[in-house]
Amino acid sequence: MNTIGGVDKEQRLISRGISEKGGRWADFGSGTGIFTLALSNLIGPDGEIYSLDRDGTALARQEAMFSRVASKARVHFLLGNFTRPLELPPLDGIVMANSLHFVEKKEPVLGLVKSYLKPEGRLIVVEYNTSSGNCWVPYPIDFASYARLALRVGFAEARLLDRIPSSFLKEMYSCLCLCR
Repeated sequence: MNTIGGVDKEQRLISRGISEKGGRWADFGSGTGIFTLALSNLIGPDGEIYSLDRDGTALARQEAMFSRVASKARVHFLLGNFTRPLELPPLDGIVMANSLHFVEKKEPVLGLVKSYLKPEGRLIVVEYNTSSGNCWVPYPIDFASYARLALRVGFAEARLLDRIPSSFLKEMYSCLCLCR
């Protein structure tokens, strides 16, 4: 796997959900950008990414990292909250890695997230595979519960992509949801 910036594990988790180079993608709850960089590696310089986080300091660190290791990537760094309506163009895909576990009422938020996707759009979620949280992961959702939720909000499919061990909460999963 061709990677820039040492994001092999992150790239592995989302790679099977990205079928081609290019496209317009977003990373919701992008933090310091580790999954944004993995996404950039996978969609290449012809792709475009909207990296969204509510922490301006994290976004600034992310922007500095991209200028050092992936300066040809087309990334828009946006300060915002994915739980509220956003002004975005129609997206080919969205990555949400370790962000959904901060949302208590997931169904309306997932419906809002789905509304940003084109009819054949893809949502890739990476989460801890547990239903028992802590102060750092307050509202986790295990894979089976997430798959049911995704179908309930109108995704055509919720497919397990990968699982990896986690020293923090035992296991992480990635899931691909396809729009109808």
